[in-house]
Amino acid sequence: MTVDIAIVLVIIGFAIYMFVSEMFSIDTVSILIMILLMVTGILTPNEGFAGFSNPATITVGAMFVISASIFKSGALNNVGSLLTRVGRKSYFLCLLSIMLFSGILSAFINDTAVVALMMPIVIQVGRDSNISPSKLLMPLSFGALLGGICTLIGTSTNILVSGIAQELGEEPFRMFEMTPVGVILLVAGISYMLFVGYFLLPDRKIAANLTETYDMGNYLTEIVLLPTSKSVGVAISDSPLTKDLDIEIIQITRDGNQRIRAYPTTILQANDVLKVRCEVEKLKKLKDEKGIELKPDVKLLDEDIKTKNTKLYEAIVTPNSRLRGKSLKELNFRNHYEGASVLAIRHRDEIVNQKLTRTNLAAGDVLLIDAEQWQLEKLRENDDLLIISETERPRFSYRKIAAVILIVTGIVLAAALNIAPIILSASVGVTLMILLNLISAEEAYKAIEWKVIFLLAGVLSMGVALQKTGAADLLSDLLINSFGLMGPHAVLAVIFFICFMLTNFMSNNATAVLLVPIALATANSLGVSSRPFLMAVTFAASLAFMTPMGYQTNTMIYSPGNYRFKDYLRVGTPLNIILWILASLLIPYFFPF
Repeated sequence: MTVDIAIVLVIIGFAIYMFVSEMFSIDTVSILIMILLMVTGILTPNEGFAGFSNPATITVGAMFVISASIFKSGALNNVGSLLTRVGRKSYFLCLLSIMLFSGILSAFINDTAVVALMMPIVIQVGRDSNISPSKLLMPLSFGALLGGICTLIGTSTNILVSGIAQELGEEPFRMFEMTPVGVILLVAGISYMLFVGYFLLPDRKIAANLTETYDMGNYLTEIVLLPTSKSVGVAISDSPLTKDLDIEIIQITRDGNQRIRAYPTTILQANDVLKVRCEVEKLKKLKDEKGIELKPDVKLLDEDIKTKNTKLYEAIVTPNSRLRGKSLKELNFRNHYEGASVLAIRHRDEIVNQKLTRTNLAAGDVLLIDAEQWQLEKLRENDDLLIISETERPRFSYRKIAAVILIVTGIVLAAALNIAPIILSASVGVTLMILLNLISAEEAYKAIEWKVIFLLAGVLSMGVALQKTGAADLLSDLLINSFGLMGPHAVLAVIFFICFMLTNFMSNNATAVLLVPIALATANSLGVSSRPFLMAVTFAASLAFMTPMGYQTNTMIYSPGNYRFKDYLRVGTPLNIILWILASLLIPYFFPF
């Protein structure tokens, strides 16, 4: 083992630890590893930064824009109503429809975007059909993951592996080269969920009122502001109630029945009845506060908080949100969103009501927000939050739908018929969409998940380092020495197993980048075709069903579905094992050694 190989293995070991621990975001870790590889002299700056100009990185960025254009056209507006009609007839048919829809869409659209689109619809379908979200959201995520392995453009991992293979002298993947195996695995996954997963999925009913769902009974109450209070005649932001006791005033009832929205600049008056959110300890302090009359027996429900213009909404912190790792206090959330109030946070399987403003947000957290319609639109303006308690229907346009479908069809056919490489056809497609005003340039920039782009650019450097230093050959020799006597079928099964185990605990793209050089070196050492080994890595890297952190879509459904970590293990582990066995048999059949 050379010094360079030792340095690369140490850095990659550190990278795996950082990915699994989630100490920092995966894009930050990827860039850190890229810098370390350059600082240690393993890679030159040109080699280190080459990931930003890699065809795979550019193609993935283009596919984000294409996905956004499809949604913006309104082409998928009728999905919700169709699923609702099916759900009212049969849960079995509803489950089948959700997995088919998510699977088919994910074959051509980014799977994270598909789940973001369908999650509010599926939750609403569950409410209309009296089906628990926990019975629907995991099938939605799993269907999207299975659909993503059916075509080259189904997920960024497919494009990434194809790009790495091409750079290392292999043939790039064809558009539908993965389809035969992918479709069989999709059908197997749907069948498993219908006949086995159906019984393993939890059935956690949610309360009719969001205030009950989030256990707000002990944290929402009413107080009367007496004429002797120091807060009378003072703006809410300067009131002793908010400054000294850190109590959040949600709504004001004035003159008996006039409900007023509480803004930071609203002036408080004597005899105002204030609906407030506060912690237990602060409620006790309120009893002794001069000029305050507490109504401790009041139990507020959704309708008590609503006004003519305000409602309670649920919003999920998206995987690439800028809110991650920050508290509401750091974000100055209420002022930033013009008075919208966070009343509670669902973090994984825990509901946070106390020390709310000091709780750091994480991807997948669901916020219970009290907001007016115009504030809701402001919340929707960015990609940091996804409103899941209410569906949004883009404006329907036959012209835009027809144009988008024609362009997407052209992209797929151009790549499938080898008229143009996927990077060129996707780039031409994006340019046409902007020129035809199907999506604006600003919307196109906004649609790109830049954290994913930086992630791809960073992790690509790890693959280059493995190949350049000979670390990939060393690890390949270790693999062959352990399993080589059993034949290439056994080695392929082992690589598939290692890959899907890793991808359940760290980034699927990082997993693929680490294993592609090893897979190629293994094929060369065995003297067989590299294609089946490349396909094994490609499929396995996207089959993350056992953990909530294995894939972004699993993280997104965790809190809205009220899941536990053990739910993923119980439902996902048998599915992973079934697909591992199936893929180990199917891949050599369709891609002979």
